[in-house]
Amino acid sequence: MHKLDDIDLQILKLLQEDGRMSNVEISTQVGLSAPPCLRRIRALEDAGLIRGYHGIVDGKALGFDVQVFAMVGLHSQAEADLQAFEAKCLKWDYVRECHMLNGEIDFVLKCVAPDLSSFQSFLTEKLTSADNVASVKTSLVIRCAKDVPGVPILMSKE
Repeated sequence: MHKLDDIDLQILKLLQEDGRMSNVEISTQVGLSAPPCLRRIRALEDAGLIRGYHGIVDGKALGFDVQVFAMVGLHSQAEADLQAFEAKCLKWDYVRECHMLNGEIDFVLKCVAPDLSSFQSFLTEKLTSADNVASVKTSLVIRCAKDVPGVPILMSKE
């Protein structure tokens, strides 16, 4: 595992808050000159601590007005069956997140759709009819109070 110091943690925190921040801006905020700052960023990328950079788009502005969490139970929890279900989720555009859980529910899916009719079609034609799916319970999102990507980056002084 990569040994992180406070400068590394500051870099991670800044990039997590704004992935478009320039190396010069980051170096100024962490108190380094630009070249060593860039070397640290590349080292964090090489270590897999920074996995990518993404734009966060407004789903509603793009016509995706519906967000649903689907709790999925499978008939079989054999590893091959779990992997087969995960592979299907990777192909379904409406599924934005897929998490395997411990307990009564096998998977929770975060889904988006333009409208309820589109989600219902996905639900009946793809999700509930998929091999090995025993049950699906859905909850429609009314509103989101917090949606923060990533993890909290805590400095050693905090």
